[in-house]
Amino acid sequence: MRGPFEVLLYSPELGDRLEALSTSCMRDSALPPRLRELALLVTARRLDAQHSWLAHVDKGRAAGLGAEPLARLARGEEPGFDRRDEEVLYRFADQALTRHFVDDETYAAALAELGERALVDLVVALGTFATLALVLNTFQVDLPAGAGPAFPDVSGFRAAARRSPSP
Repeated sequence: MRGPFEVLLYSPELGDRLEALSTSCMRDSALPPRLRELALLVTARRLDAQHSWLAHVDKGRAAGLGAEPLARLARGEEPGFDRRDEEVLYRFADQALTRHFVDDETYAAALAELGERALVDLVVALGTFATLALVLNTFQVDLPAGAGPAFPDVSGFRAAARRSPSP
C-alpha cells in the first residue's frame, strides 16, 4: 500500500470504499482519461497535495496534457490550456475548489462541453480527489522516494511524517 491508502489501513472498511470510489472516478467516468487526470491535478494543486501531483503529472502528460500548462499550474500561475475542454474543466474545477460554487457562465460552458453525466462525474471526482489530498496532507504521507517538492510555494511538511492517525 502506498499513498493515502497506507493511512486508510487504519480504517479498512472506509479505505476499501474510498478505494473503490477513487478507482471508479479514474476508470469508469464519462470523462476521457486526459480530463480525469486534469481534474486530479487541479485538485492536487488547489489543495497543495504534492504527493498526488507527483504520482499523476506523468500520467497526465501521457494522456495528452501539455507540459507547459501543467508547469504553469504547478507554479500557481494561470495555466492557459490550449484545448477548449481542458480550459473549461480547469475553470469549473478551479471555481468549485476555491470558491466552493461555480458561476452560471462557467457552469453552462462545462455542461455544454462535457454533458450532464460527465459533469456529475467531474464533481464527484473532485470531491474524491480532495478527500485523498486531505488524507495525504493531514497524515503527511512522504513524497515518493527521490522526489522533491512539486510546488515552489509549498515548503512541505514541518514535522516528521505521520503514518497513522495516532499521536
